[in-house]
Amino acid sequence: MEEEITLGGGCFWCTEAVYLRIPGVLSVKSGYAGGTVKSPTYKQICTGTTGHAEVIQVKFDSDQIDLSQILGIFWKAHDPTTLNRQGNDVGTQYRSVIFYKNEAQKKIAEDSKKNAAKSFSNPIVTEISPLPEFYMAEDYHQDYFRLNPGNPYCNYVIPPKLDKLGLKL
Repeated sequence: MEEEITLGGGCFWCTEAVYLRIPGVLSVKSGYAGGTVKSPTYKQICTGTTGHAEVIQVKFDSDQIDLSQILGIFWKAHDPTTLNRQGNDVGTQYRSVIFYKNEAQKKIAEDSKKNAAKSFSNPIVTEISPLPEFYMAEDYHQDYFRLNPGNPYCNYVIPPKLDKLGLKL
């Protein structure tokens, strides 16, 4: 059965690259959610004034991988204990967030967060909120890591994440 969850864990190029390598994940779309501006652009959200987070919408086959497993990867793929920051990326657009579609997803997300907290010495600051409107990012952001193999940011940040998770480039 197809299911979808929207996640923010810093730069969407990084989280997208992770989830595109997970068996059972059907598609990953980079976009923006959680802000006040209608149809924001990348340039607008980079100002940190729109309230949007860089997010990915992960569509997955729940017969192959369930939401708890998707979220298990989420907690390992970024640092959910840093507020509005992932590495050198700083600002509310890089916040850690889970946007759920229904009460069942909310409960799974809250339980997952509680379990994940046992693995961190600092408190998890990840926001868990109902999914507001999702705005697809510009085309050039989709499948960015694969389509931009020479990008220095990607080459510095993404391979260590993939390696940490045991995923292939």
